[in-house]
Amino acid sequence: MLRLSGRALYNRGVLSERIEFRPEADFEVFSAIASCPAVFLLRGEDANSEPYVSKTANLRRRLQRLLSRPEERTRRLNLRERVRWIEYTLTGSDFESGFLLYKVLRDAFPRRYSNRLRLRFAPLVKLHLGNEFPRASVTTRLGRLTGQSIPGKNVYYGPFASRVAAEKFMNDALDFFKMRRCVDDLHPDPQFPGCVYSEMKMCLAPCFRGCSDDEYRSEVTRVQNFFDSRGDSLRRQIAAERDGASTKMEFEAAAAIHGRLNKLSSVLQHLPEFVRRIDQLHAVIVQRWVGKTGRGLGWPGGDARLSTGSVGSVHPESVALFRVDGGAISGPMEFPISPAEHTKSQSMEARIQAALLSFPAAEPVSAMERMEHLAILKRWCYRGSRAGEIFLADGKGDLPMRRLVRGISRVYKGEAQESEVAKPVP
Repeated sequence: MLRLSGRALYNRGVLSERIEFRPEADFEVFSAIASCPAVFLLRGEDANSEPYVSKTANLRRRLQRLLSRPEERTRRLNLRERVRWIEYTLTGSDFESGFLLYKVLRDAFPRRYSNRLRLRFAPLVKLHLGNEFPRASVTTRLGRLTGQSIPGKNVYYGPFASRVAAEKFMNDALDFFKMRRCVDDLHPDPQFPGCVYSEMKMCLAPCFRGCSDDEYRSEVTRVQNFFDSRGDSLRRQIAAERDGASTKMEFEAAAAIHGRLNKLSSVLQHLPEFVRRIDQLHAVIVQRWVGKTGRGLGWPGGDARLSTGSVGSVHPESVALFRVDGGAISGPMEFPISPAEHTKSQSMEARIQAALLSFPAAEPVSAMERMEHLAILKRWCYRGSRAGEIFLADGKGDLPMRRLVRGISRVYKGEAQESEVAKPVP
């Protein structure tokens, strides 16, 4: 039985192990494969043939079902006579399995992988800053992301669990501002009668020159600051107005402003913690790590006889870290719990920071790829039973290091996660 290992040999580094399968030596193959979660690919003799790709909670058992001698009078799928190569990577969590499966399918089926994954793009709130009279809308399409230093570009906020949730938050938030709600491209005309929002004094009415361009731009800036700070900018403003009215002993006005503050608090209470401005969405995800022991030797184009079994085992001293940068996911990276000799003098926080600095951020080649990463992230974040933990950076890009250290300890020990994810100060 031939076994090759090394990420550079095949699948562009996606899968890490490769074993030659021969039906007459199936017992030896099954014995060499771990009973662990994994993502795997089965390929025939022809390297250009269509492979079978899937993930499983028990790789050995799944391969035995697919590659053992077929039972009589059964319709169960059997690939025993069609498979020559088994390629796989053991995984430590369902999140890692899902992300790795996405990468393998994207590589194996570049035109059809999206249909196989059934990804639902994450709903986002889009601020159309490129429009002459900016407005907000809900979309699942992501354009090119740019930083704050480049004016006049659209910005996106999310991911939300559903389009309904995104629309409700957007509409409830815009009730506190006078930015337009209409979707038309405006051509301001003083003769235009306006709409219901202008009649209710809920819009500055740029459609009939009800305000100057500078006044409308100022209102749009307030809306963007609201979304960027997750509502904190408006909360501080209203609280200051209430305190000012109270100081002047205008108690009726203070009570009315306090009621407005309570309404805002109710809106923000239902804002998911995962929602961020997409180009500022930075986080670290902590998952279990699975290692491989007893690897056989191999080299490109050469034969290697498997002398020992390949046994997957959860590393007792490691966890897996994933980076999220601008909604794009990279990883996993093994992070040892016990420090190496040259890092024993460092604190855990310093070791984590050093590891993340050496861990390259993902660089999606297109907006579509970033949307796919956001869809995978959204699927995991809003799952009812979610394994692993996520720690979000604040508005300055700083991670909650103390909480991250405790989270790594919990994942390593298999303890239950905290009831809430990190709540950074904007």
